[in-house]
Amino acid sequence: MSPTTPSRYAPALRWLHWTIFAFVLIAYVAVNLHEVFPRGSDVRSNVLAAHFLAGIAVLLLVLPRLAVRFAHVDPPILPPPGRWTQLLSKITHLALYLFLIAQPIMGIATLQIAGKPVSIFGVTVLPALFGPGSRELAHQWEEIHGTVGEIFYYVIGLHILGALWHHFIRKDNTLRRML
Repeated sequence: MSPTTPSRYAPALRWLHWTIFAFVLIAYVAVNLHEVFPRGSDVRSNVLAAHFLAGIAVLLLVLPRLAVRFAHVDPPILPPPGRWTQLLSKITHLALYLFLIAQPIMGIATLQIAGKPVSIFGVTVLPALFGPGSRELAHQWEEIHGTVGEIFYYVIGLHILGALWHHFIRKDNTLRRML
């Protein structure tokens, strides 16, 4: 490795990676936790607001993350993985980015289709833009958003398993590049 080739990702990229991970985790915990509380309760509303906040934070952070990713050289994986491993990694990362962008947009679209503003802890961050809305269509979008969110669990799991496989089985520097 030459002195100009980094051994780890750029600090901004590492920070964005782990911050987005934290917000995705908050979004998932909140969306699963809100079902525990009775409809109309303040606690349920606040937990759902945490879900909205986390989703919006992911959307706002993923674009700078992509910009930083393209602006910096990726540190090489040592020892280099095979072609199939590299291809699976590229597909998984592409899927992660697509989910990180699509999920928050679908969540916002669901509220907009319902004719509801995007409100976080009582503060409207995006007013209802399309009039009274359609409950039925919004419910369908919510179902799609939920199903895609469940599929996203598997993509995240594949990403984590891949990092652990690289670290503990292949014993390469893949995980250390992001730490």
